[in-house]
Amino acid sequence: MQTIILKMVVAKMISDCRITDYIQHIRGRPYPICEEQFMLCDLIEYIFDTEKLIVNTQQLDKYMSFQKYFPFDLLMWEQFCFALHNCVYTQDNQLRFPKLIIYVGRGSGKNGYLSFENFCLLTPVNGVKNYNIDIFAMSEKQAKTSFFDVYNMLEQNKTVMRKHFKWTKELIKNIKTGSELAFNTSSPKTKDGFRPGKVDFDEYHAYENMKLVDVAVTGLGKVPHPRQTIVTTDGDIRDGPLDAELDKCKKILRREVDDNGTLPFLCRIPDKKLIQNKSNWTMANPSLFYFPHLQHEMNLEYEDYKLDPMGHSSFATKRCNCPVGVKEAVVTPWENIKATNIIIPEFEHGTNAVAGLDYANTEDFIAAGILVIRNNIDYWITHTWVCEESKDLSRIKAPLREWEDGGLLTFVSGPEISPEVPAKWLEEKAKKYNIIKLGIDKYRHTLVSRALIEAGFTAGKDGNISLVRPSDEMMIIPTITSLFNNHQIAWGNNPLMRWYCNNSKKDMSSSGNMTYGKIEPKSRKTDGFKAFVAAETLREELINYNEVSKDIFCGNMNTWTY
Repeated sequence: MQTIILKMVVAKMISDCRITDYIQHIRGRPYPICEEQFMLCDLIEYIFDTEKLIVNTQQLDKYMSFQKYFPFDLLMWEQFCFALHNCVYTQDNQLRFPKLIIYVGRGSGKNGYLSFENFCLLTPVNGVKNYNIDIFAMSEKQAKTSFFDVYNMLEQNKTVMRKHFKWTKELIKNIKTGSELAFNTSSPKTKDGFRPGKVDFDEYHAYENMKLVDVAVTGLGKVPHPRQTIVTTDGDIRDGPLDAELDKCKKILRREVDDNGTLPFLCRIPDKKLIQNKSNWTMANPSLFYFPHLQHEMNLEYEDYKLDPMGHSSFATKRCNCPVGVKEAVVTPWENIKATNIIIPEFEHGTNAVAGLDYANTEDFIAAGILVIRNNIDYWITHTWVCEESKDLSRIKAPLREWEDGGLLTFVSGPEISPEVPAKWLEEKAKKYNIIKLGIDKYRHTLVSRALIEAGFTAGKDGNISLVRPSDEMMIIPTITSLFNNHQIAWGNNPLMRWYCNNSKKDMSSSGNMTYGKIEPKSRKTDGFKAFVAAETLREELINYNEVSKDIFCGNMNTWTY
């Protein structure tokens, strides 16, 4: 009881009811609410209690009066976000929360919120002239969504609005302020030189790299009170800008890092088991409590999801912000993939190892790696080569050049990658590591056999090459699954390997046997993961060899006979 009273006293430090009402609403727990919302309320109370902030209630009231022109009123959570993002200032008249992240389930009304906010900031109430707003999305259709909400509102209120605005289907301009609203395609090439007051990112989950994001925000700061607004559900892309933003937001909510002006409004269902209870859907959708028709629509989608979770996975991912995938499809949950970020030590010369090579297409991607087992951790040291003339490069949105700068891959000029390229890399690694065996797909071996022989690797009965068959992969999958679940795989901070793994899936045959396949063959490569699997098929041989080496080193020669 004492804790509750203390929080109510702290809340009184905030001078506007649109902020305090929502905090009290959350404290009242009228429906299931995710942990991040309680943490946000704690954070806001703490900030107002420890900093001297000003809520411009007069400005906020004027903004709210514009609701009469829209076919909706802002819900309590939207007013809370709007007030903090747009009307809370520091003592030196700077925005306290210039960056707003709205991460809510599909159907929450995030585009409606964005439309209203953008309209408000075009008007003289904002107090900044030429406050241009650019909406970005990975598809033009998505970028137009909030733009046309404003456009349609202007069309429906022509008599009043033509005195204040000019508008076409490509540009909306406030006559008095000169502020413009525009939507943008996903291409970053034409965005340099922009002078926006505000940048919006719609459906941030669709971005695979930071190229467009970086270019879009570069122009911020050239006019007063720069803002960013991100509205998004979750998606299927992992290790991209959204995951990085969510990780940072959670650290802000836990107060592990400074918020740096970011307001993280996160709503999600944290565990797929909770999805089964329909009352928990409000954890991801703060508007669901107010919209019975949305509840009905979600009920229909949920029935499809129960019958076919793989075919209707978007219910969990986008409606519930719970991207869990399907056990029969994904290699392992994303949290396990992230857990591979374990520092790889500097191993001593002569360390026993096995190697893996994926040489499936000389005109595309090639990957090789070294597997070392130490203290029950499987360490994977790897490199990738990419053919600069690969026909699939235009499809790939992953930051390959950035990964090249990080030393994870090398672009190779010419129409194909010579087999000598990975062979020489393995030969160099063999100077440091005692590579007892190399695993390679049986049907690809002939493409690279001569180069491997020159590098010291030979097949056959007495050779050190293991020709990996589908049956070998089937046998090692349970082991790899266990290693992932127990966080015993170490790739280091290797986003390329995380990308490879997240692009892979488990395929089940009619007889119930599992192999690893590709989710999408053209734009989502798996070569590095397949090389890792090839090396893992030799795992038991490496463990046994390490034991033999250990016994020999310890002088237990009498234990072994040959």
